[in-house]
Amino acid sequence: MRVSVLRQQHPGSDPYWETFEYDGPDHNSVAGVLDYLNYHDDIVDTEGRRTTRIGWECSCLQGICGACAMVINGRPALACETFIRDLKGPEIRIQPLRKFPVIHDLVTDRSSIHENLKQANVSIGEYRPSAKTDHAHHYAVAKCLKCGLCLEVCPNYVNGRTFFGAAFANDCYLVASRNRSKTAEIRTLYAEHFGKDCSKSLSCMEICPMKIQTLASIARLNRGKL
Repeated sequence: MRVSVLRQQHPGSDPYWETFEYDGPDHNSVAGVLDYLNYHDDIVDTEGRRTTRIGWECSCLQGICGACAMVINGRPALACETFIRDLKGPEIRIQPLRKFPVIHDLVTDRSSIHENLKQANVSIGEYRPSAKTDHAHHYAVAKCLKCGLCLEVCPNYVNGRTFFGAAFANDCYLVASRNRSKTAEIRTLYAEHFGKDCSKSLSCMEICPMKIQTLASIARLNRGKL
């Protein structure tokens, strides 16, 4: 099987495709494939040219950290949860997330997700939950990995400067429902950085590895029933 990777040596350099031959186990995940290709000191592409190890990120390799988010065969996904047996065709094409600055190869800078929360001051402060707290939805929303897949597929998210995306909306729901004194403030921030520009494509829900029901967060924030 051939594995083509869109590589980039450093921020600002030109990206280029490099293709490798993979002859490892067919039960591997894409994360396993990358690890397999990087295993030896002497790495060669399909043209027989020596090259460097492929840059990519991982931590848990169990779908709970979000570090290995990338675009696989045109679809944003976690490399550790994407298995080659489920991919169609004789080739795997891997690219970095396209809506975040590339640091090196498949490693991208997703710090804007956290910086936007800090900029808007979306923090709980004192814990003062509503009497009718929806604990089940709280738990589901709190599982957000901040992996960036929802932003990658969002038709409204461009660079994160004004529209902050689904991860921001879910965090707004959590804060507004856990501190009643901040509800009005958070709902204003939600409307400014999400509500007024969201087109409700729901692509964020379809791609989310944790299956977070963002529409439920949106509905609760819009109605003020937190």
